[in-house]
Amino acid sequence: LPRLLDSLATQSIQPLEVLVVDDHSTDRTAAVALERGARVIPAQPLPPEWTGKTWACHQGAREARGDVLLFLDADLWLEAQGLSKIASAFRDSQGVLSVGPYHWVEKPYEEFSAFFNLAMFGGIDAFSLWGRHGKHQGLFGQALAVDRGLYEQVGGHAAVRGRILENFYLARLFRDQNIPLEIRGGKGTLTMRMFPAGFKNLVQSWIKAFASGAAQTPAGTLFTIVLWMVGAVSAFLFPLLRLWISGPAAVSLFFAVLYFVYVLQIFGFLRRIGRFSFWTALGYPLFLGFYLVLFHYSLFLLLTGKKPTWKGRRAPGQ
Repeated sequence: LPRLLDSLATQSIQPLEVLVVDDHSTDRTAAVALERGARVIPAQPLPPEWTGKTWACHQGAREARGDVLLFLDADLWLEAQGLSKIASAFRDSQGVLSVGPYHWVEKPYEEFSAFFNLAMFGGIDAFSLWGRHGKHQGLFGQALAVDRGLYEQVGGHAAVRGRILENFYLARLFRDQNIPLEIRGGKGTLTMRMFPAGFKNLVQSWIKAFASGAAQTPAGTLFTIVLWMVGAVSAFLFPLLRLWISGPAAVSLFFAVLYFVYVLQIFGFLRRIGRFSFWTALGYPLFLGFYLVLFHYSLFLLLTGKKPTWKGRRAPGQ
């Protein structure tokens, strides 16, 4: 939060107001916000069937005075001129803009988020964000700018009160009312470091509802992602099988070339969305395998009705 508020203070344009919803935190959230000139809203007790985030966003929106609402997660920070870039993109939108933060990677374990980020960006057609404005399928959960009238028209966060990945469900509400969604990549605009607390935090975060989020991805987009991943698995699995099974040399050469095509493509995608290393792309089978294990475990929890642990508590069901 301090880094976000400090970055807001240095922007060339300033918001009408900065609101911080303090949901009974124990890390001096209120004091930090007040020291930096923000208005602090003490959160009311969490009602049944709400998540902490949707309840906080709902209260913040209710208190805000502006016609445009900008929701930002506390672990983000704006780059120089970042707010101006968001404002400019919002003017080009039709009232709903989401920015996918650039993922700042510092420690080796954070590289294991690579395929989760790829799937998240791909699931909302983010890799077409240069040239397909207004035709995207989803929203990022960390940063949302929205016209207040449109927000209230779909019911706001109250309409998705019990959802962990509320952005997927909000996107569906907008799509159901034929409200176009605009998304942009955050490189040079908005940055975040997702898991400074460690590898365990990374695992719990991605498990908590990733399969549920996949269920909200449009079928055509989901099929494309699955097909792409099948190709990625085949590109390294078939050469391994050739160690035990003989066959034409041309087949081995084909899959070797295919593997390096995937390496280059994955690296290109990863550099758009985060500070991931080339070695992660080169050794992508390890990180893809990690993704598939956690995804299927998340799917198991979803199908059996079990609730994952998140920040020491059982996450609400989906």
